Amino acid sequence: MGNGLTVALLNGAAADADPGALRALAQVNYGHNTALQVRGVAAQGLGLHMARLRQGTAELFDAALDEAAVRGWMAQAARQAGGDCSMRVTVFARGFDHRRPLQELAVDVLVVAAAPQPPRTGALRVLARDFLRPVPHLKHVGTFPLFHHRRQAQQAGYDDALFVDGRGADARIAEGALWNIGFWDGQAVTWPQAPALRGTAERLLQAGLEAQDVAQDRRPVHMGELPAFRAAFACNANAVQPIIAIDAVEYAQAPDLMQLLADAGTHAPWEALD
Repeated sequence: MGNGLTVALLNGAAADADPGALRALAQVNYGHNTALQVRGVAAQGLGLHMARLRQGTAELFDAALDEAAVRGWMAQAARQAGGDCSMRVTVFARGFDHRRPLQELAVDVLVVAAAPQPPRTGALRVLARDFLRPVPHLKHVGTFPLFHHRRQAQQAGYDDALFVDGRGADARIAEGALWNIGFWDGQAVTWPQAPALRGTAERLLQAGLEAQDVAQDRRPVHMGELPAFRAAFACNANAVQPIIAIDAVEYAQAPDLMQLLADAGTHAPWEALD
């Protein structure tokens, strides 16, 4: 059980001991991260999270990630936070200079462990927005447009934003502001394919559904197809939530689908951080 404390470690040491590095992260806004729920100093899909960090470090900094050290720091932060926590691991380089972006640098790793988040269960009404995140295959720190579109959706009376690549019936559905989306036709789950960050929760659900012999389809889904589905859902590291409306298209609650997804979510084992 978590103790409610927020723990921040920079390369394994207390982050507040090196405020200059944190200022560099805030000011330069160049780096990448992964977010996960930790229970008992263990996490689901740990290999996916480490692969994400490894890929981002190689692509943004031409550097190798010391995975053993990172996992040790993650475990250290989790234990200091009481064993259960919501964790974010951010890789950046305090010496990064936008004028010389190819210079060789040592990377820094910030691990933040905060109070564990209870799963969100509320149904969502989402507004389609013509936007695709830049460099979508990386979970990078450039989150301004994500939060801006979410804010605009809430100003319009919705809960969140759904990103699509255009306007009208032919626009392809990509992802939500901080989540992936799936659809249900009563027989199979369809995962829309467009430029998007493929989340760890999405991949774990796919594996869990496959283990249950649930049919799945991965293909482009266009806005004009929305009425053909019976239900929709959002998923990320914190929750799997029903979507009951996309723009003017409304969906009924689908408790059988949500139970199916909940069962799929238990398929992946919890792996010790160290």
